[in-house]
Amino acid sequence: MKLIINGEDREILKSQNLEDLARELDIQAPHFAMALNKQVIPKSRHATTQIQENDQVEIVHAVGGGV
Repeated sequence: MKLIINGEDREILKSQNLEDLARELDIQAPHFAMALNKQVIPKSRHATTQIQENDQVEIVHAVGGGV
């Protein structure tokens, strides 16, 4: 299945929902957020939020730091 992930076309092999996608992409960050077609999806709904061909997914990671 083809998805647009963070603005890039990607071929996804086995994911059916956002939780599967995070696993397939091997996201290691403890804190990250996902948006599907410009709608932020709470982490509690990642396992039940289905993805489809040509969906747009944005993934952002929290980065600590300071001055």
